Amino acid sequence: MTADAHPAPVLADFERMMTMITGFWVSQAVRAAAVFNIAEHLAAGRTTAEEIAGAESADRDAVRRLLRTVASLGLLTSADGVHFASTSLLDTLHPDTPHSLHHLALSQAAPGHWLPWGRFPDAVRSGATQGPAAYGGEVWDYLAKNPEEAGYFTRSLANITAMTNAEVARRIGVRGEGLAVDVGGADGSLLRELMRDHPHLRGVVLDRPDVVPDALAAAKADGLADRFEAVGGDFFREVPAADLYLLRYIVHDWNDEQAVRILTNCRRSLNDGGRLAVVELLVGPIGTPGLAPVMDANMLVMTGGRERDLAEYDALFARAGLRRIRVAEAGNMVVMEAVAL
Repeated sequence: MTADAHPAPVLADFERMMTMITGFWVSQAVRAAAVFNIAEHLAAGRTTAEEIAGAESADRDAVRRLLRTVASLGLLTSADGVHFASTSLLDTLHPDTPHSLHHLALSQAAPGHWLPWGRFPDAVRSGATQGPAAYGGEVWDYLAKNPEEAGYFTRSLANITAMTNAEVARRIGVRGEGLAVDVGGADGSLLRELMRDHPHLRGVVLDRPDVVPDALAAAKADGLADRFEAVGGDFFREVPAADLYLLRYIVHDWNDEQAVRILTNCRRSLNDGGRLAVVELLVGPIGTPGLAPVMDANMLVMTGGRERDLAEYDALFARAGLRRIRVAEAGNMVVMEAVAL
């Protein structure tokens, strides 16, 4: 190998790597902006560090430094260095705005995710999730014992899917089905989108018992309570019968054996002529930019699951007695439809 085989990094590479290395600083600064409700305070007319610190019982100088930090990230502007104004980027952290990411900011940099990710090299070395080493159990056990953080996580799932709900629902459609079951559906945002578009459709969310109240409250707020149920259960044991199963961001949480068990349970309870709609990210060729490869790393450290390519999903379907009949893009995700063999 010659001396010129690895040329010295240019300044742009140095700066880009610095941004990558210090990325966790940004994550925690954004989380703090959500924790201290900066977007809400500015919307309410509290525009100074002193006003926000008083409302949050926080240190005034530390709040000023937080505001300066997130202003450098494009979340705020200030003409005089004292009064601050929000940007459209900060608006995504307001919990009441469309396509809010408020709860995602709160959950992803909170201990349930933060501590395992701090052990990511150990996950690579062992191939094992890091929840047990970080806090003595898997992430699902941790969330069951930490209801406030679990609430953030449940709402964060709605955050990250809200922008694509309408497109995913349109791609799935309803073809005469009367009963849809949202497997692991959290607050049932996708199911409720379908139900709003199809007044005859009845829906059931199956998820952890602690999630049920949020799902029922969301359905009531949408005026769908008379056609909607939410049940606590374990999709590794059984799922309610359905004409249409929705599995969005579910299969990727699990290894192949666990994924096949979930799909097999759906196949076993599927009504005649029914179908599954599996909504996931798809891994592309090596070097393809996007969320899927990074999400795959998240699955490695957090759940033991993985992101997959289309051939890998087809193999799971076949093992579960299913056959893929259709695939359609929906934003950065795909909808894979499968029926019984």
